[in-house]
Amino acid sequence: MVLRIFGWSIGVTIVSVIVAFIYGGWQALFLVLILGILEVSLSFDNAVINATVLRRMSEFWQKIFLTIGIIIAVFGMRLLFPLVIVWAASGLGPVAAVRLALNPPPDDAAYFADGSPSYETLLTDAHPQIAAFGGMFLLMLFLGFIFEDREITWLSWLEKPLARIGRLDQLSVVVASIILVLTAEFLAEDEKISTVMVAGVLGMITYIAVNGLGELFHIEEEDEEGAESTSSGGPTQLAKATGKAGFFLFLYLEVLDASFSFDGVIGAFAITADPIIIALGLGFIGAMFVRSITVFLVRKGTLSDYVYLEHGAHWAIGALALILMVSIGVHINEIITGLVGVFFIGAAFVSSVMRNRKLDAKGADTHVHV
Repeated sequence: MVLRIFGWSIGVTIVSVIVAFIYGGWQALFLVLILGILEVSLSFDNAVINATVLRRMSEFWQKIFLTIGIIIAVFGMRLLFPLVIVWAASGLGPVAAVRLALNPPPDDAAYFADGSPSYETLLTDAHPQIAAFGGMFLLMLFLGFIFEDREITWLSWLEKPLARIGRLDQLSVVVASIILVLTAEFLAEDEKISTVMVAGVLGMITYIAVNGLGELFHIEEEDEEGAESTSSGGPTQLAKATGKAGFFLFLYLEVLDASFSFDGVIGAFAITADPIIIALGLGFIGAMFVRSITVFLVRKGTLSDYVYLEHGAHWAIGALALILMVSIGVHINEIITGLVGVFFIGAAFVSSVMRNRKLDAKGADTHVHV
């Protein structure tokens, strides 16, 4: 089963490594492997969240996410998205943007001899609005989770009080708006304040719109099929969502994946500015393995066996959202971002194992007394 799930990822990795070696020798091969590892470490929490949504989708929409979705993830977010940002920021045409990406200044300088900015510089300059959009989208997802009353809690001393105050209407929007205003006021440069505000509001609107449409069509599906639905940190749950409900879950997953990929794409430029190497490492290796991990979690029923993993992933999302917002004014090393996610996921896994052992011991003790 493991080989069947990870087979494509392993195969794509081998091909990507060969292409990297042909393209740039041993140095390119090494950089591609480093970027692949970076993407997987940064996106493990993404895989857990993807799995919580993917298991609610019908088999058809699962296949769509794992085929068309991976094309969007690899070519859309890891290759085309940086080019579009540079295109929009510089006013260059698409062809000129590609040429700029493939022909960096000597010694990887920030500017060419004529004073024009490099591809990496243009993309880095666009970081505040990218971070504001992705940070607010992820923050809304996190707040929607922690402000919701749920039967199983992980950090009960904190999650239960937050769930109680979460009964206040639109509290997530209020908290997210306050964080956005404070970020724009104290962390963004003066000329970037309005840009950060607009990008952050767009991130909030995107989450509310996609989440709202998901809830709307889930209700319709429930009326038609009599299915039961419950609530979650993302779009309303529905067992094996089909039709329009499945489509909006797919759309939600793509926006979520894009928000997660922002930090990886920007962080990759600390390693290399070559878009081909970035696409091979982040896209073909990293994104493929994230998809495989997602499938593995769904097929193995890992989230049902280790019930705190979803909680840990959402807390990791909250940390990532705040890191993105802080990064608007302060540089944060990508290693820290990855370690924060690993910490929350690891702690949640350990807590889940301990919970399972206690339940097993309790069940065994009950059986003995009976």
